[in-house]
Amino acid sequence: ESEPVDDAHLRSHGPACETPVARAPMVQSWDEVTFLHWRFEPDTVQRALPAGLTVETFDGSAWVGLVPFFLRVGLPRVPPVPWMSCFAETNVRTYVRSRDGVSGVWFFSLDAARLGAVLVARSTYRLPYFWSAMSVERSPSAISYRCRRRWPGPRGARSHVAVQIGEPFAPDELTDLDHFLTARWALFSAPRSGLHHAPVSHVPWPLHRAQLVRLDDELLGAAGLPQPAGDPLVHHSPAVAARIGWPSRIGR
Repeated sequence: ESEPVDDAHLRSHGPACETPVARAPMVQSWDEVTFLHWRFEPDTVQRALPAGLTVETFDGSAWVGLVPFFLRVGLPRVPPVPWMSCFAETNVRTYVRSRDGVSGVWFFSLDAARLGAVLVARSTYRLPYFWSAMSVERSPSAISYRCRRRWPGPRGARSHVAVQIGEPFAPDELTDLDHFLTARWALFSAPRSGLHHAPVSHVPWPLHRAQLVRLDDELLGAAGLPQPAGDPLVHHSPAVAARIGWPSRIGR
């Protein structure tokens, strides 16, 4: 079944995915998403990437994101099990391009609150998932995310993010940088068999202004990244539905 498309939304909120995932083995809803992004020196990020990927830059900088949210997972022909398919997650990520010209997201780490989901994602998509104790607390105008890593190591790495959520951006207020950091249509992984990517499709993010209230984070350091300098660029989005394709080897 093809992904439903809201043409007015696509025209007004930014670039659309040009390769929708028509047959998706996994459908996800990414809810209450907060994006924290910092500038990094490109060479610093490039050294942390596997062979075959080149860090993408904007305005001369690489960008690293800390992205906490609440995830709802759906599988074809499988009735949802609320406890198993709904949980908090936090990603540490950057933006890359393969030698074949495919652009997408590289995940340094993904922390999730369900051990079963961690094991499945590690074995199928070969992503660096970690099982963590996590919570998301929402009030009318603010949201708080907590994470404490359980398995595998480095055990005990923590993160606490709290933001005040503001008004939505008008379409003409969104910049090329806003789209660079959010409009991404593939994810990469690097198992022993070689570099893989999986297509991702969703409508453009409905982005809101957000102000950082609290940040105590050890996940970037646990991923081997240096402490970022300065305050992050902050966005919030209430939700977007995404379709995830099967991973395939690049260059095959």
